Amino acid sequence: MPWEKSSADLVRLFQQIVPTGPTVQHKQMFGYPCAFVNGNLFTGLFQQGMIFRLSPSDQAAFLDQPGAVQFAPMPGRSMKGYVMFSDPFAAGEETLGDWLKCALQFASRLPPKEKAAAKKSPGKKSAQKKAIKKRATR
Repeated sequence: MPWEKSSADLVRLFQQIVPTGPTVQHKQMFGYPCAFVNGNLFTGLFQQGMIFRLSPSDQAAFLDQPGAVQFAPMPGRSMKGYVMFSDPFAAGEETLGDWLKCALQFASRLPPKEKAAAKKSPGKKSAQKKAIKKRATR
């Protein structure tokens, strides 16, 4: 089953309330707008919901609110450390802003993610060497 795109209104809300700054990067992840600090995802959209990365104690407080759920991008496959408002508009901008600050603070304390090394393509010479080697073993 394909994932539903976030509504234009939700994307606009996300862009308005997510902080900007030298340490915050905005990028797409799986086609959804997300925000990262030091390479760590701290918030994003998923279908019609807004996700947050929170400490275990903050997750418990978050999940006590109406419309708050454990984030599971696929049924039965929850992402540890992430929670979601299934209807961010019902939560309201002030509440979303408070949880965004909390998520940003938590993710800021995590070790920075190293950039993944770019994979080298085998290239023409490598493919030729493999073909020669294969012929030689026949």
